[in-house]
Amino acid sequence: MAYNREGYAPWSLTRKAGVQSATVDGDIEVPQYIQPVLNTGFVDDKGDWKGSKSSEEQFHSFGKDEGIANGGEILAPTGVTGKPWPLDMTGYNDLQIAIKPTNGGSYAIAGVMGPDDFAYSNLKPVNPATDLRGSLPSRVGDPGIYELLDDGNETLTANVWNIFNIVMRLKNQKLLQFKIVNNSGGSSDIETAFMRLV
Repeated sequence: MAYNREGYAPWSLTRKAGVQSATVDGDIEVPQYIQPVLNTGFVDDKGDWKGSKSSEEQFHSFGKDEGIANGGEILAPTGVTGKPWPLDMTGYNDLQIAIKPTNGGSYAIAGVMGPDDFAYSNLKPVNPATDLRGSLPSRVGDPGIYELLDDGNETLTANVWNIFNIVMRLKNQKLLQFKIVNNSGGSSDIETAFMRLV
């Protein structure tokens, strides 16, 4: 709690008479209360406002690829016109991916670089549909570069959403897509959806 202190001017008659004044208290008051703080963002070094991210509450970027033959692959997400529509994980730590096939069985799932007609920040072209590679938090002390997400055999149940939580592996990844390969033994329609989490 702040308040104003008054002191005598050095040329005043009161000071000339020998009366001293203190313009600052000898005691310092420390606030003794808890105050909540709401952090909604920050101003960067260029003076631009950057809002804080929050977890998404609903799945989005729905896509459906029909009649994918055994051994065939899709890239997801895609836009409503079938054009690539990569995810931007900037500010997000985790990601949930939902996959709904019409033919149950084995599917391969990999995180890949998005299409080359989009820029990765200010870099263009990129090497599209290639496995994303980097260091892994689970391999502390290991300087190697590995695939960030490459699951060659995941069993999916038909006609229901199979939901996977990908923790930290794709944090802050720009231009993100998933390559899903149908190894189920038969043709399948494959639906996908995504949700990003802080």
